[in-house]
Amino acid sequence: MDYIRLLFAFILPPVSVYMQFGIGKHFWINVVLTVLGFVPGMLHAIYIMASRPPGLAKLPAD
Repeated sequence: MDYIRLLFAFILPPVSVYMQFGIGKHFWINVVLTVLGFVPGMLHAIYIMASRPPGLAKLPAD
């Protein structure tokens, strides 16, 4: 995880998800969670950043 994105995850969670994945389903899920409550949006941003590699390409199927 990049420190700048981690900082944004605590300040503005959707921005950190946007920086890593662009506007896609993870971004919109994070926007909804942030609107419903700041903590769920922050936790989702940290989880997404830690569990998935950055980039817009899909991972190959196993």
